[in-house]
Amino acid sequence: MQGFANFMWLLSLALIVFSGFALIDAAVRREDAYRAADKKTKPFWLIILGLAFVVNLIFNILSFLPILGLIATIVYMVDVRPALRQITGGGRRGGSSSDGPYGPYNGGR
Repeated sequence: MQGFANFMWLLSLALIVFSGFALIDAAVRREDAYRAADKKTKPFWLIILGLAFVVNLIFNILSFLPILGLIATIVYMVDVRPALRQITGGGRRGGSSSDGPYGPYNGGR
C-alpha cells in the first residue's frame, strides 16, 4: 500500500510541475500572438491554467477536478503552445528559414 501512495504522490507532483510549466509558458507569451493564432486570449488561458495549477495543489489526484485541470493543460500544450510558437518563431534558435541540418543553404554558391 505504501508503494501505491508513493506513486500517487509522484504523479501528483508531476501534474503540479506540468501545470506550473504551462502557466509560466502562457504568461511569457505575447498577447497579440494569441489573437494571431486565433486561440482565445491570454487572460483566458492564464485563468484556466492558474485554476488548474491551484486545483492540482489543493485536491487529491483521484478526485474529478485535477483531471479537468490536466485536460486543460494538455489542450494548451498540444494545441495552443505550438500555434503560439509558430506565430512568434519560438521553435528556432536564431536561424533563418533557409537553414538546413548542416547550416545555411546558399543555393550552391
